[in-house]
Parts: sequence; C-alpha cells; structure tokens
Amino acid sequence: MAAPITAPPENTMEVTDYFVKPAYSTRQSTESFSADSEELQDYVVNFLDKQVGSETQFLTNVGDLLENLTAENSALEEQVLTVSSSVPPKVSEALSAAEGCRSSLEDLLQREQLIFNMLHQHRQVAQPWMDNLRQTCNQVDTIERHMKYLRCLQHIEELSAAVQQCLMTSSIQEAIKAVDSMAVLDCGLNQSGCSHLQNFLRETLCFWHKIIKDRLASDFEKILAQLHWPIISPPTQSPIPAANYQEISSQLELLVTQLLALQTSDDIISQRALASCQGLPSTQLVSSATCLLQAPPLCLPIQIMLLPLRRRFKYHFYGNRQTNSLSKPEWYLTQVLMWMGNNSAFMEEKIQPILDRAEASFSARVELCRGLLSLVQEKVASDASRLLYDDVLFCHLVEEVLQFEKELRSNHLYPAVLPGLLHLLLEDAVLQKWLTVEKKMAVEKMDAMLSAEGAWSSQYKDISDMDELKAPDCAETFMTLLQVITERYRALPCPSAQLKFLELQRELVDDFRIRLTQVMKEESRCPLGVRYCAILNAVNYISTILGDWADNVFFLQLQQAAVSHGEEMVLRGQGTMEVGRLASLEGSLFDGLLALLDRLKGDMLGRLLEWTMREITEKAKPYCQDRWLSLPSQHDQSTMTLSSTACPMMLCVRDRLLNLHNVLSLSLFQLAWQGLAERLDNFLYQNVILCNHFSDGGAAQLQFDMTRNLFPLFGHYCKRPENFFKHVKEACLILCLNVGSAILLRTLLNESEEEMRDWTGAGDPSPEAALNELGVYCLAPCDVLILLSLRTSWPGQ
Repeated sequence: MAAPITAPPENTMEVTDYFVKPAYSTRQSTESFSADSEELQDYVVNFLDKQVGSETQFLTNVGDLLENLTAENSALEEQVLTVSSSVPPKVSEALSAAEGCRSSLEDLLQREQLIFNMLHQHRQVAQPWMDNLRQTCNQVDTIERHMKYLRCLQHIEELSAAVQQCLMTSSIQEAIKAVDSMAVLDCGLNQSGCSHLQNFLRETLCFWHKIIKDRLASDFEKILAQLHWPIISPPTQSPIPAANYQEISSQLELLVTQLLALQTSDDIISQRALASCQGLPSTQLVSSATCLLQAPPLCLPIQIMLLPLRRRFKYHFYGNRQTNSLSKPEWYLTQVLMWMGNNSAFMEEKIQPILDRAEASFSARVELCRGLLSLVQEKVASDASRLLYDDVLFCHLVEEVLQFEKELRSNHLYPAVLPGLLHLLLEDAVLQKWLTVEKKMAVEKMDAMLSAEGAWSSQYKDISDMDELKAPDCAETFMTLLQVITERYRALPCPSAQLKFLELQRELVDDFRIRLTQVMKEESRCPLGVRYCAILNAVNYISTILGDWADNVFFLQLQQAAVSHGEEMVLRGQGTMEVGRLASLEGSLFDGLLALLDRLKGDMLGRLLEWTMREITEKAKPYCQDRWLSLPSQHDQSTMTLSSTACPMMLCVRDRLLNLHNVLSLSLFQLAWQGLAERLDNFLYQNVILCNHFSDGGAAQLQFDMTRNLFPLFGHYCKRPENFFKHVKEACLILCLNVGSAILLRTLLNESEEEMRDWTGAGDPSPEAALNELGVYCLAPCDVLILLSLRTSWPGQ
C-alpha cells in the first residue's frame, strides 16, 4: 500500500494561486479575497479532493486539470477585452444621435413660433370680418325662427279653416283628420319654448275637438236610444228589430269608427287635463302612445255609452238618496254587476264586430266593465275612508268587496291583469284596519267557542266515518275560522299583504294553543276524563291541519315570497339554517307552531299513559305477589284458566283500551295503546318475572296468562300484539324451556360469560345465535342467565 501524501506536488501552489488571484485582480480585490482566505482555501482543498483524490496514482491528473483551467481563464480574459473595446463606439453613436435630435427640436420650435406669429397677425386682420359675419348669421337665424313661427301659425290657421270648412260641408272624417294633425303638431311642440303658440294651438285643438265630439256624441246617443241602450234590467223577450234596422246599424258603425278616429286627440286632451289637476308642468306631458301604455283610457264610444249609466249611478248612490247607505254597499256593487251582465250581449253582438273591422285591439265587453268598475272604485274608496272607525260596517264592506271581486273574475271573465277593487284594500290605513278587525273578531270568536256548552264534544260523534280525528267543536270551529281568513286574503294581489295575514294566523294559532294549555292544566287532575282527551284531540287536529297546510301550494308560494323578499315579520326568530331550509322547501312557515303543538301533545299523552299505568299497577299488585313457585305442573291440570289474581288487571287493561279507543282519535289511539303496551311490558317484566321464582307450573301459567289473555286484548288493534311485549314474550320462552334445552343453554351462556372458549374458532354457535334460534332477540345473554336462575325445576333440586 502506498504511503500517504505528506506534501503537495509542485503544481498545487499554481492551482491555488489561480483560484485565489484571478488575472484581473487588483490590490483592493486581493484584500477582499484575503478576508475570506480561509473559506477559499477550504473550497480549493475540497475541489482538489474531488478532482484529484487522495491516492498517488491519481496525481497524474493534476497537469491536465491545470491546462484546462488555464484555457478557461484565457477565454474569459479575451471576452472581457472584447466587450471593453466595443463599448466606446456605441456610446459615441448614441451621443451623436441625441445631438441630432436636439438640433431638429430647436428647428421645430423656431418654425412653430414663426407660424404662431403669422396666425396671430391673421386673426387680428380677420376679427372684424368674423364679427360682421356672426352678426349676419344671428340675424338670419332670427328671421328663420320667425319664418318657422309664422309658418307654424299659418299651418294652425289652415288646419282650423279646414276643420271649419269640413264641418260646414258635413265632412266629419276630413275634419277628424285635420284635428289629428293638430294633435300631432301639439305633441311636436311639447319641448318648444313658444308658450303662446302652444296655448293658441291647444285652445284651437280643444275648441274643434269639443265641437266634433259633441256632434258625434249627440248622433251616437240618438242611435243608441233607437237600439234601446242602456239595458237596465234583463229583457223579458227579444227586442223586435226596427224597420230601418239596417240603416241604424250602418250609422252605428260609421259613428263608432269616427269616434275611434278621434281617440288620439281625445287622449292628449285628457292627459293634459289630468296633468293640470295633479300640478304637473306641461313639459312633463308624454306622447299619446306612452300614455296609453301607462294607463290606457277608455275608448270614446264606450265613454259615451257609459254616460247614462254613470248618471244613474250618481243619482242613486250619491247625495241624500236612501239607496246611498254606508251599511249597504251590496246595493251599488250588485247593481253594477247586473249592468255588466245585462249589457254584455249588446257589446259583443253590436259593438265588438265594428271594433274588429276597425282593427281595434280591445274587447268591448271588457271596456264596458272597466268603465263601470271605475264608478265602483271611486265609491268604495270614499266609503272605506269613512268606515275606518266602525268595525261592523268596515267588515261588511270588505266582505262585499271580496264577493264582488270573485264574481267579477269568475262570472264576467274580467282579465286578471287589470285591477279590480282589491288594490283599494291595500292602502296602508285600510289594510291595517282590516288586520286589526280580523284579529279582534277572531279573539272574540275564540272566547265564545271555548266557553260554549258543546265546545268539547264532536259534532260528528254519531258518524263513525267522519269522526276519525274526533276533533271537538271548538277546535274545528277555530280551524274553520283560520280557513275563512285564508280565503279572504288569498285573492290579494300583493304577497307582502298576504304575509301579514299569515303572521296574524300564526299568532292566533299560538294564542289558541296557550288557551288549550290553560284548560288542560285545569283538567290534568283527571287525565282519563272526557274533556282532557278532547283537548288532546284538539291539539292533534290542529297539528294535522297545519301539517297539511305546510304542503299546500298557496302556502309554499307565500313561503318562497317571504324568503325572496326577506320579510322580517314572518322570518323573525329564524336562524340562517332555518331560512335556508325554508328556501329549499325542506321546512315550512308552520314548523315552530308544529313543534310547540307536538310537545304539548307528547306531554298530555305521557300524563294520560302515566295515569293509566298507575291504575293498572294498583290492580296488578296481587298478581305480582302470586305463589308462582308452588303452582302445580301443567300435566296435573285438566284445563288451563286465567289466574284469579290477574283478573282485576286484565279487566282494567280492557276497560282502559276501550275507553281510549272511544275518546281518542285514531292516530292518537295508535300512539296510546302502543305506549301502554310498552309500559305494561316493562312493568310485568320487572315486577312479576324478575321478582319471583317459577316452577314448571308457574312458568306455564304465566305464559298462558300472557299469550291467551293479555296479548289478545291488544289483538283487536294489530295483527301481532306479542311484538309489542318482547320482554314478556321472550321471558316466557326461556322460563318454559324443557329441562334439557335449559341446561344446554345455561352451560353455553356460562362458558361464554367466562370467556373459556373461542366459539368462532371451535365452530360452535355464538350465544346470540343460539338465542335467536329459540326466538329470543331482545334479551341479552346476561338477562337470559338471570331468567334461567329463576327456574326451580332443575335436576337434583
């Protein structure tokens, strides 16, 4: 093995100097390198170790390494010299370019100053010419405006003269065209500042429009009179056509067509009159087409046809007439409905064909209903404001308005998109009064229904098919009251108003629940009494109806409206999760009330079963203390009979089941007998079976009492009653096992309990599997061991 290297080779120092002192180093760089000399030496040593190694046979590589490093150093120095020599020419080129730009900029600035001076001199010379030209242009503009003003004025006078000439020659259609031209010109001058010209045009338009309208209206009324318009009462027989019926029909069509042609100017005049009544400036008037889209007025023929009906309505239902009674709104509401019905055939047979030929886009019957409805709207709005302080009359008015709306939509097929009367009930004062009166009347009715003589008896108690819920009269009347409230506000066109009534209903339900709770506390001293069970039926009935309402389409729509509009009144107390459930329709607006009602129902049912079990327990004391240990074997008895000590308990169970079946609703009775079976199963298992020891005869007697007597009592209400007595049934199976099976089972369970064998590994069945084969599923192996220890018939005993 070669000796270790003790001194570096001759070329080692040259390599070190190459890394420590580069070719371009200066004194300053040498000093900086010397500060980190130790780190640099470490780096060089590590580099040599990697490249050369520590063995002497690798020292021959040092020469090659030095040559490579020297070549790289030379290449780097050559690159640095090349870059250094190329920089000065580029810098000189950039400086030359910058100098050229500066010279060009100075030239441009000089030229700009020269041009500016020339422009300034030119403007000074041209300024007088500009002033003269501007003055001349202004004069031309003024003259042009005057000419337009005069031409417009001349056009108005020409149109006026044309209308006058047409009226003198009875050319009504041409006169209407001229008036329509005035109306178009009036719309074009809406934004003009020529107020005097506008006023002159409008006065001229109104003047000729009134003359033409009055002439046409007079002729139209004469034709209508010949056609026996209006029809005030239902005709007893079909009218006999006049001899000149064809001529009358032609005149009717001509007049209706001419009145329709006059509609544009009439709309503009009506719009301006409405704006002046509301205090709007004339500049805010919109075009006739826009006005028609916003609030379409009645067409002129219908307006004229409504005049006699309007006069009759004003005569009978305003002023000091006996027919104008605040307590009888049904008089004018019924009268208007009769007018609609009596005249609908005339409108469809006589007027509608003319409108169709004139390409009018509205229904004559609907227009007549709109006109008559406007009379009712004015009257209802006036009466409602006067009845805010009279609850009885106000309620009567609301009922009549709702009935009128119903007949209007159903019998007269009035379109749903057009407003009726319900929007008048949505005024803040009227709606608040309606809500207040609804609550007041509902509370008064609740007091009356709870204090009535037959409040806690069912009106269908003698009809078994209709008495499944056995709802007492007070509960059924209360839910009917809520349903009537729903029917009243269902037709309202505003979801926000509907939600206010829904909140009122929820308050009433909660109030009624509190009243039921108060009555229940008074009757809780006797839970088996008829009134206590009636209260329980009432709670169950209300809960059932509210559950059905939660799935009703109308209430689901209100629920979505409440979530989308964020109604705080309806959603108050709801957390973010609850609101999310409402939005996804997983919950309902009645969930809070249903939870309170279910809690009350559970408490009452628990108290009822507790009271029943207390009575059964008292009757079962002798049975619990029976001598099960000394009863003779089944083979020693000719026939098995019910234990004498069990008779009082069985009779009590039978009587209570029959009583609960008679007084509770079907769903409540299902809960009641199942809860009673569960409690009775636990009682018998704890107090009869686990507290006694049994001989073969005692076990057989117990099984006979349970399977042939107790279970059949519940067999009237289900097919397999033993499934509700799992502890007792399985305990009887264990106690009645033959001796051999009982010994094997006890041995199996003991060994399992002591964990002395691995049942799975040995291939033997587990304790649970063995018990399942015997029909035991509810009792645990430890419970079965306790039951086996209660047996006295073991070998050697």
